[in-house]
Amino acid sequence: MKIVSSLALVVAVGWISGCATTPDSQITSVPLTATVYNPGHFAQATLAPMGNQTDIRLFIGGVPLGTGSPARLYTYVYSGSCASLGPKPAYELNQSVNAQFYTPELGARDSRGIHLRKSVPLAYAALRSGGYALVVRGSPADGGHDIFCGNLG
Repeated sequence: MKIVSSLALVVAVGWISGCATTPDSQITSVPLTATVYNPGHFAQATLAPMGNQTDIRLFIGGVPLGTGSPARLYTYVYSGSCASLGPKPAYELNQSVNAQFYTPELGARDSRGIHLRKSVPLAYAALRSGGYALVVRGSPADGGHDIFCGNLG
């Protein structure tokens, strides 16, 4: 149990260190809303500039019942908003779709979740301009449904 706690501390310090050169005003948390295919779950994206790209860290609090293990989650940036997505993704962020489960301590059920790290080849200011939405989708084997969406601007 102490190894897991130590690992969580190392991950947290690394994440903070990685953002040490980024002003706090340019780190943004965006809540992602669960869709009808994933009711009762929560997710959040944290955006930070990385030169001409934007780093996205996702924390997914749950996936639909019956999702295969390990979960395979697909992430997309669409033009538009969650209420009106563009016809096709502007960016597909699926270099890796395997989800990493994270539990800081065994038995700490409220701290469980899935962590994903993505990078969008679009500058932070452009991504935050109000014209984009982030979509998390289940794998085709799990129905391919959008399970979370959040407006990035």
